[in-house]
Amino acid sequence: MSHDFDLIVRGGRVVTPEGVTPAEVGVVAGRFAGVAPSLAGGAAQEIDATGLHVFPGILDAHVHFNEPGRAEWEGLDSGPAALAAGGGTWFCDMPLNSTPPVLDAATFAEKARLAALKSVTDFSLWGGLVPGSIDRLPELAGAGAIGVKAFLCGSGIEDFPGITDATTLRRGMERAAACGLLVAVHAEDEAMAARLTGLARDGGATTARAWLGTRPVEVELAAIRLATDLAGETRCALHIVHVSSPAGLEIIAAARRGGANVTAETCPHYLLLNEDDTLRLGAPAKCAPPLRPEAARQGLWQALAAGLVDTIGSDHSPAPPGMKQSADFFSIWGGISGVQHGFPLLLSTALDALPGEQALPLLSAQLAANVAQRFRLPGKGRIVAGGDADFSLLALGAEHTLDNAGLLYRHRQGPYHGRRCTVRIRQTWVRGARVWSEDGIAPGAPRGQLLRPNHAHHA
Repeated sequence: MSHDFDLIVRGGRVVTPEGVTPAEVGVVAGRFAGVAPSLAGGAAQEIDATGLHVFPGILDAHVHFNEPGRAEWEGLDSGPAALAAGGGTWFCDMPLNSTPPVLDAATFAEKARLAALKSVTDFSLWGGLVPGSIDRLPELAGAGAIGVKAFLCGSGIEDFPGITDATTLRRGMERAAACGLLVAVHAEDEAMAARLTGLARDGGATTARAWLGTRPVEVELAAIRLATDLAGETRCALHIVHVSSPAGLEIIAAARRGGANVTAETCPHYLLLNEDDTLRLGAPAKCAPPLRPEAARQGLWQALAAGLVDTIGSDHSPAPPGMKQSADFFSIWGGISGVQHGFPLLLSTALDALPGEQALPLLSAQLAANVAQRFRLPGKGRIVAGGDADFSLLALGAEHTLDNAGLLYRHRQGPYHGRRCTVRIRQTWVRGARVWSEDGIAPGAPRGQLLRPNHAHHA
């Protein structure tokens, strides 16, 4: 028996950056084939989404899944599974926590091979930009890297050194621009952070409060100023990751008004937590840049609503429990595990924080459509005919308490345990195939595909 569609989702409310509308969604051969108030014809499979929202698959451009070499930290099986449980359908893995780091075509190919075997979501890969790798950038571009990542401070990984002088950063940006590569930077000023850390350590400091004092917002702002200035000079496409403060977003907005090609990412944890949570929770809430005071958290929401945030990525950065336990807070590995709980809790909080039906359309842009545009993934990010059929089904008003026992991470640790959440992800679909539901990862879920940036697509 022939059908007009492989799948029809009926009765739901479809979310786009333009608004929320009742619509039926049809899928053929893994792509959206129709989005309309009513779809005629039949399908091999129909879903009754009455009472649910059809949300575009979340595109997370900032994860550390740490494989090959550190799969005991997370892995390319558990990480994407947790992402799918959080409504995600694509990730871009950072280059530094795998061993060896992704600095050339061979290391890129090996990570891509493993991800294709293990991941239930689509994926792309970042390459690295370190002082000795500038000549390898054409090689990474040819391999299909989504862009290259640089740290303006120490990364914590010995074989992925930071770029701590402006001359090297300028050279790297010039070469990246010539190769058509986006450059992402971790913006913290090494000299300032090292000086403050040295003073604290010389005084015997070991507490979380003392550590926070070594990473004031100016450490971040100084590095953002340098990176945006150099992006303007070199005409490099720049993406500032995990911006933690409204002041950082303002610097980026000013650079963009001045003609620089620069975008800003923030993370759910900066919108959901503040520095008091670092003191309360300890290791699960340690990250760099650190969580900021409550006034900054509230200011980020205002900046988000004003359009100063381009993308939101999880910066999911796990580590084994032994690395998160020490009486000396300075020695604890930094990184927040958040790819599963962070996105639903962000949507839940946004529904309370933003007026009317502004929250879902706004976040559909920052979690999906804007990501696809910036990272040149033209088939992704929107529920529109012709696009990949990536979506999740959201239940709003489904109040529950987040519990780390339900995490799919390699290690069930994260900062959101016990938080009230009103958004549940009922199902997640990638290219028209269900990969996750509340019963867990779908048996026989297909593997994801490597996506290379489409250089004809506007970045």
